[in-house]
Amino acid sequence: MIRDITIGQYYPGKSLLHKMDPRMKLILTFAIIIVIFLCKNFFSLGIIAVTAVLAAILSRVPLKMILKSLKPIVIILIFTAVLNIFYTQGGDTWFEWKFIKLTEKGVFTAIFTMVRIVSLVTISSLLTYTTTPTMLTDAIERVLSPLKIFKIKVHTLAMMMTLALRFIPTLIEEIDRIMNAQKARGADLETGGIIQRAKALVPIFIPLMVSSFRRAYELAFAMTCRCYTGGEGRTRMKQMKLKIIDFFALVACIAITAGIIVLNHFFEAVI
Repeated sequence: MIRDITIGQYYPGKSLLHKMDPRMKLILTFAIIIVIFLCKNFFSLGIIAVTAVLAAILSRVPLKMILKSLKPIVIILIFTAVLNIFYTQGGDTWFEWKFIKLTEKGVFTAIFTMVRIVSLVTISSLLTYTTTPTMLTDAIERVLSPLKIFKIKVHTLAMMMTLALRFIPTLIEEIDRIMNAQKARGADLETGGIIQRAKALVPIFIPLMVSSFRRAYELAFAMTCRCYTGGEGRTRMKQMKLKIIDFFALVACIAITAGIIVLNHFFEAVI
């Protein structure tokens, strides 16, 4: 399960999504995330699902890698579905036994929520799959640049966000190595009750924290040795320029938003 977490990883490629301006990708990703929560029925959610599938195809990221990004949330999907099925009442009753009651609205709400979460994770993952950490840092800094009028150090904020995202795969690999080392020493991490498993994780978290602090210190020391002073006076080797594909993507996002608003108005809401 640890190895299946792919958030923060970059997949090299030359697809249309890879060629898009990182600023536009960042803005459109957040816009689509907001639009996902505006969906009120299956028709509007269907547009989002189709958009996520088309984006995955255009990114040319292997399906296996995308599915790996969804695997860690399977438990969340199941838990959310069960809650919606048994605690959302309404419509025709499909099954009833003692205190268990399965209704039409509960099932539809569960399916709706699951599709929404999968679309959300898929679209969010494609941002990091198709954008290098360096370009993502520059994009975040450019997008948040208006905050400079409030004396906010945008470059430092963008650097912190990107470093945190970049170190997620590194920490995952570190956890996997520590767990394998503990198992080789006879540690039992998979049996017992919840309390026993929690106690078994202590020998993992302590080395992980020590390793994380050491990595952070080494990174800070390396940046100091290279005379890193922040974003003041900093130049960029690669300049960002909007392309025709970026404007097509923007128009498509506007059209999707308009279509969802119209469908929400004419069709009955599921949730």
